[in-house]
Amino acid sequence: MTITNTKVIRLSFSTEGGKTFTITIPNPREDLNQAEVLAAMNTIVSGNIFLTSSGALTGIRDVKVIGTITEDLFDPPQA
Repeated sequence: MTITNTKVIRLSFSTEGGKTFTITIPNPREDLNQAEVLAAMNTIVSGNIFLTSSGALTGIRDVKVIGTITEDLFDPPQA
């Protein structure tokens, strides 16, 4: 039985078609700050790096750092 802590940062953007495009990046730096993230996201939008099925990215919608704790309660026997 093990406990695993994981973190991801989820970057959400608006698209030309009015939809949301999300990029999830595992293991963000602990000292990451809002200014750094917003600057990177603005670079992604202005650089036209991604073209989605609902068009180009038009702006920043949301940013979240998500932490998950997983507790494995059962390990099946190995054959």
